[in-house]
Amino acid sequence: MGSTLRQFSDAIVETVNAAARGVVRVEGRDRLPSSGMVWDDNVIVTSSHGLERDEVRVGMEGDSVPARLLGRDAGVDVAVLRVTVAGWTPKPLTANGEPQVGAIVLAVGRPGPRVLASFGLLSAVDKGWRTPQGGFVDRYLQTDVVMFPGLSGGPLVDADGHVVGMATSGLVSGVSVAVPTSTLRATVSALVTHGRVRRGFLGVGAQPVELTSALSERAGQERALLVMSVDPHGPAGRSGLMLGDTLVTLNGQPVRSLEELLAALGEDVIGKKVAARVLRGGQLKELTVLVGERET
Repeated sequence: MGSTLRQFSDAIVETVNAAARGVVRVEGRDRLPSSGMVWDDNVIVTSSHGLERDEVRVGMEGDSVPARLLGRDAGVDVAVLRVTVAGWTPKPLTANGEPQVGAIVLAVGRPGPRVLASFGLLSAVDKGWRTPQGGFVDRYLQTDVVMFPGLSGGPLVDADGHVVGMATSGLVSGVSVAVPTSTLRATVSALVTHGRVRRGFLGVGAQPVELTSALSERAGQERALLVMSVDPHGPAGRSGLMLGDTLVTLNGQPVRSLEELLAALGEDVIGKKVAARVLRGGQLKELTVLVGERET
């Protein structure tokens, strides 16, 4: 038994040490620094809530170097920094697989000159969710990892040492969640390219509704979005969408909730004409909407 525990302990130490080579200290506030991940040779990914001042520095064991903020998205608590340091090692992101409840995970950070780690399990895995800050995360990943001060912004790694997400305490109070790699990839790409996350815009206010059995059969789904308001000068208003319409699909995707509508309004549809299917007077009607861009 002792030998088995020793092997397990040694494996954990090895995983932490390997992950630590791609973890940096982010000095972006007057109190304890937060952590960050080396994304590539000169790009650092960290938590947005850990950046509270304009002057930001990044380091490992020794001295820190200046970092320039490329962009941030508080909705998913992600910020991207650029540094001019060679030789820092990016960590591999996990392969495309389904995270499993009960899987061992480690949060690795560097709020000081030395590495900090916390051990736990994936305690809950669920579908995409809307954060309290208004961002959309592709998958809900909750852990029982203890988020010690300064761990936010560091990687959450699996038993193979692959990054499955970014650990953060800045999205949900009192709950340890992680921003999954799929959300990180899309967010980092947008922030590096545009300095912000571009989101589509319709110019409507809507709320979910249950469809009657007859309408549900006609629409092919049980829920949809009732349009409560329409900006006459917005994309939806110019395309003929009306107050009282029930939006069923957008760009071929069902919109049964506000989360599904926002997910359908990604960067890829900005400036494009997409099909919108609505129920009007009990009948299905097809519209074409030129999607705008939400101002931030």
